[in-house]
Order: sequence, then C-alpha cells, then structure tokens
Amino acid sequence: MKSRRLKAILDIVSQQVVETQEELVNALQEAGFTVTQATISRDIKELGLIKMPGENGVPRYFVPSKEPLTVRNNERLKRLLRDSVVKIDASENLIIIKTLPGEAQGVASALDHSGWSEVIGTVGGDDTILVVVKPKKATQTVIDRLEDIAGGGL
Repeated sequence: MKSRRLKAILDIVSQQVVETQEELVNALQEAGFTVTQATISRDIKELGLIKMPGENGVPRYFVPSKEPLTVRNNERLKRLLRDSVVKIDASENLIIIKTLPGEAQGVASALDHSGWSEVIGTVGGDDTILVVVKPKKATQTVIDRLEDIAGGGL
C-alpha cells in the first residue's frame, strides 16, 4: 500500500501543479487513498520532493532530479554555510554554529543530510545550531570541514 501511495505521489507531482500538502492530500484521496497530512509530510521527506517556485513564481512541489541526492545536499550545504554562518565554536563533542537570524534550521537540515558519519544529529533554532559529533576526537575534523566549505572566513 505504501509503495503504491509513494508512486501515486510521484505521478501526481510530475503531472500537475501541487503547491501545498493539503492539495496533495486531496489529489490522493481523489485517487482512492486514505491519507492524512502527517502521512503526506513523511512521504514528501522520504521521496525527497523539493519545493521551488513554479512558472507563476508560486512555490510548488517537484520530483527531484536523477542527480545523486548527496551531490545536491552538499551543494546546498556549501551555499548555506557561505551565506549564513557567522561563527563556529566547540566544546568536547558539541559544535555550536551561529547563523544569521532565521537561517539555523536550513543549515541544520543540510548538515543532517550531508551524510557525514561523524555528525549524529543537529538541533536548529533561529540563529544557533547544536551539532553532536561522535566520536569526540572527530570534532576538530568536522569544524575544519565546515570552515573549509564556508570559505575559511569564520
């Protein structure tokens, strides 16, 4: 059932303009699926759907390109680090990243999806991110990589 629903989501998003999760819920219900917004939210994340401005400038969902997801995520992380990060500091296995106001959650999400094995998770607020690193000895390696990607100006 889930695999059929995921395929239906991909078909719907590929064939019609879907601007909101509610619109996607309605389209799936019309196709005979019983779903909730929470289920659709998880499905969107699992499928890696992206929301970008459409032809009329209004954001809509798109099926991601066939380009490997890690390549896109690394490009996103690079852009966000360069444009948003103000300062990086650490203590033990915890790294604190200060960003411009409103940017922390985007940077945290990009870092979560970077595939870095040393990063076991992040918590993003408004302008501060807590990065948990394992093992502790990898903390400086992660900081060096972040600073390198950000262009070294931190």
